[in-house]
Amino acid sequence: MDKTKPLSGWLLASDIDGTLNDKRRHLPSRNRHAIRRFVYDCGGTMILASGRSIASMRRHFEKLHLNSGYAVFLNGAGIYDYKNEQILWKHCVDRETEQIIREAARKFSSVRVQIVTSTQVRMVRPDVAAWILALSSRLERKFYRRVDDLPSGDWCKAIFTGPTPMINRVQAFVTERNGGDTTNLMRSSVASFEVVGKGTNKGVAVMKVAELLGIDPAKTAAIGDYFNDWEMLKAVAVPACCGQAPKKIKEIVTLVTCHCDRGAVADLIDYLIENYASCETDDAQV
Repeated sequence: MDKTKPLSGWLLASDIDGTLNDKRRHLPSRNRHAIRRFVYDCGGTMILASGRSIASMRRHFEKLHLNSGYAVFLNGAGIYDYKNEQILWKHCVDRETEQIIREAARKFSSVRVQIVTSTQVRMVRPDVAAWILALSSRLERKFYRRVDDLPSGDWCKAIFTGPTPMINRVQAFVTERNGGDTTNLMRSSVASFEVVGKGTNKGVAVMKVAELLGIDPAKTAAIGDYFNDWEMLKAVAVPACCGQAPKKIKEIVTLVTCHCDRGAVADLIDYLIENYASCETDDAQV
């Protein structure tokens, strides 16, 4: 950390899909240039915080050449250090929540269920869409006929997928069984609902990264685009969301950026530089 640079001591966390990347899952060149400016010219620290697995996030991490090897994986279930190839912190699903997940899978038998560990995707009743989702994780895939056949332990998160009306019912059921606590429950799309362990979310994990790096919570920023980013946006000092984010997300942030297709992360970096630093760069170096 170069303390002579104007954004030294700042931590920026970014979601990947629909935030860092555009809707086609490509990295806008505007984001790439802004990130290099934030990290190398201004001395800030950037990490990725995603619902993706360690294996699936790797290529996104490598293409950015970030100064920190840290990344938040599986919606806050853990922190991985790519530079030293080790899990620094992990918070698995507790036994009580595991039982709620099993109950929901039994009750809504038409819904597809995936249990994601740090190394595997364990699938119950997968359809084509579920297989595609599992393939994207880049983890070992194992198939189970019944939810009761799933082995316990090392559950990082559960993903329910299906038609929106059915997923709404799953969400209501799990929320009720979870005592009304929604901090570990999240919608990652209109057709998917995710459950992690109690006390687990991107917000907790991002602030844990700040603690590990010795960064003041008042110098933290984050950007996301959907409800699985909610806790992260509530936790940091400067929250931002992409222009296409739902209205409720826009209501809790400091900055609403452009659509992710046009470089949303760059908008946030420009905002941080304008409001918290005086950072001049030579565009030829970017």
